[in-house]
Amino acid sequence: MTIVVPEYLAPLIPWVRGIVGLVLIGFIFVGAMGAVWLERKLSADIQTRMGPCRVGKYGLLQLVADAIKLFTKEDLKPLNADSLLFNNANIFMLGSVFLMLVALPVGAVFINGVEYPLAVTQMDISVLYIEAVSALSIFGIFMVAYGSNNKYSLLGAFRNFARMVGYEVPLGISVISVAAMTGSLNIVDISSAQGLHWNIFLQPLGCFVFFVSLMADMGRLPFDQNESEEELIAGWITEYCGMRFGLGFFAEYIHMILGSFLVALLFLGGWNVPGFIANNSVLGLIAPTGFLIVKVVFVLMVIIGLRWAVPRFRIDQVVDLSWKKLLPLALLNLVWAVGLGLYLGA
Repeated sequence: MTIVVPEYLAPLIPWVRGIVGLVLIGFIFVGAMGAVWLERKLSADIQTRMGPCRVGKYGLLQLVADAIKLFTKEDLKPLNADSLLFNNANIFMLGSVFLMLVALPVGAVFINGVEYPLAVTQMDISVLYIEAVSALSIFGIFMVAYGSNNKYSLLGAFRNFARMVGYEVPLGISVISVAAMTGSLNIVDISSAQGLHWNIFLQPLGCFVFFVSLMADMGRLPFDQNESEEELIAGWITEYCGMRFGLGFFAEYIHMILGSFLVALLFLGGWNVPGFIANNSVLGLIAPTGFLIVKVVFVLMVIIGLRWAVPRFRIDQVVDLSWKKLLPLALLNLVWAVGLGLYLGA
């Protein structure tokens, strides 16, 4: 059965698309809870931890226990802490997430073979916008660290600065490489242009640089020097407790999900499906978004799995890796992408 949209309803399609996108964004927040459970469950299975292995079926009640613990813990604040910075840091962390969600497409539907991305809004420079606002979370980390009046927290924040400065450059160049080959800075256009020829096959080096830089940007192992429990107690978050701690980490998990979306959209073909699926009136509505979600979950599991498979780098190794290895590789990939784009006529 072919769905025919009357002409008088056509102007409403963008509004419907935006509403559906907002609903799906809600699922991302639920997905963050799923990511927390997934990480706790995998770590428990690997390290035979009692909690997530035993509490409820598949350890699901561990999330409830964690929530009760965070909500009932006493909200402590260090002596001589800067209240303005200390109390409002989470606003920047979660604000960064909300600003990213505005421009990030979370799927697409095909109606009569026409593609309608599920995004709140579309920008001509959306991929640069997303990268820029994702960096705002560092202000929240610095506010926590400086406002805590704790030397270990401040050292963690400075390590975070060193890491972010070093990895934002190759991350940005790898994004520019994809945009140069596609001929657009709109993440929707980049995803749509891939078709079944994923960018990971056209730019494998760029995908590698982007993924490693993204891991560093998110502060995941082996790049979690800003926390580094063996050296800095808990780094920038040492003095946070209760729900302050919970909100900070919840924002990090949402960043991890959004990072997985970026990998899937920029390098793994996004929501593109074969033509016979896109032209099907039923499969065209659900299959593209479903394919994208599967890719996102796969990337998420790789990110989580790496945490328990690799050791932490030292801060000097982290800096060397970004400036001496990833940056030259990113520039080499940029030259390759521009040449390939000219050859393909982008």
